[in-house]
Amino acid sequence: MFPVGDDNPIRITPYVTYGIIAVNVLVFFYQLTLTPAELDNFFYTWAVVPRELSADLAGASLRYQPFPEWITLITSQFLHGGFAHIFGNMLFLWIFGNNVEEKLGHLRFLIFYIGCGMLAAATQWFFSMDSNIPSLGASGAIAGVMGAYILRFPGAAVTTIIPPFFFFPFRVPAWAYLGIWFIQQAFYGVASLNVPANIGMERGGVAYWAHAGGFVFGAILGPLLGLFSNRDRTY
Repeated sequence: MFPVGDDNPIRITPYVTYGIIAVNVLVFFYQLTLTPAELDNFFYTWAVVPRELSADLAGASLRYQPFPEWITLITSQFLHGGFAHIFGNMLFLWIFGNNVEEKLGHLRFLIFYIGCGMLAAATQWFFSMDSNIPSLGASGAIAGVMGAYILRFPGAAVTTIIPPFFFFPFRVPAWAYLGIWFIQQAFYGVASLNVPANIGMERGGVAYWAHAGGFVFGAILGPLLGLFSNRDRTY
């Protein structure tokens, strides 16, 4: 599935959504300037390395870090592994983030976004505490945005394509599109518990538990922060 737009007009400028996209793009451009060795060190410093986070929480870091390891639960949200990775994430954020930001307001949305990303990364860590593979990307936080979106705009029409089966755009309700997406992430997350060498983080694959966890926490945090308030928030 690949969304290409939605039908919810926004009445405020989503400054935070645009700002998050800009920061992600700038960090990615910086990554492109690094040598392979530098990039590897950059990821191991600023991405979540579950084994190192586990050691840090136990009071014994495995390598020198200039800051507490839990900081990577935030910094990892702005790192990406390639052009397809960042393009897909930023597209999803652009489509779904602006409407959620309008309902929460700028400041609440920023808190919501960072919080979802941290909880999503923590979910992935919980299921792979001994992994030495860096976990990175904005997808956990964006999954949180999607979890809030499906609650607030379940009937909104999402225009999508499903390569390689359907290359012509067609429209589906948000609850169907995002619901199927969540089921996929949960299924692959459960599968990764039994086949870690083929699915999941052990070979640097997709962090499915971060996606599923972010989605659930987004559905929880959104209403707590005023997702269903009838007031138009600008703060």
